[in-house]
Amino acid sequence: MSVRTITGEERPLARSMIRGAVCKCPNCGEGKLFRSYLKVTETCSACGEALHHHRADDLPPYVAIFIVGHLLVAIILHMEMTWRIDPLTYLYTMLPLAIVLPLAMLPSIKGSIVGLQWSLRMHGFDPKHRDPADPDYP
Repeated sequence: MSVRTITGEERPLARSMIRGAVCKCPNCGEGKLFRSYLKVTETCSACGEALHHHRADDLPPYVAIFIVGHLLVAIILHMEMTWRIDPLTYLYTMLPLAIVLPLAMLPSIKGSIVGLQWSLRMHGFDPKHRDPADPDYP
């Protein structure tokens, strides 16, 4: 699926989300998307695309917790049905995984959501429909 404007400019959804997932600019795929762990850059250093319009907010943590929760529950159920395991083993293995895995996933998930918003021209990414709350609004 790609979004085409009246001028014919395409913004392919899958390509934009993949570029965001690898923490690159959804427009050019060259510039860095983040200036720190989860802070999105104001503009792309390679193509100059404004990226500060994003509103990823709470969706990336929800997606990360959803994925990790399902993964860990499946692992715990498999271990419980296959072997007899001491409950402390779960504490020593699953608790660190429950903390580390979402934190490792967050930048990629947030990048793909920024790519989704850019591709669908949400939250000020459409030059014809800027958000009045945006500081760059004319």
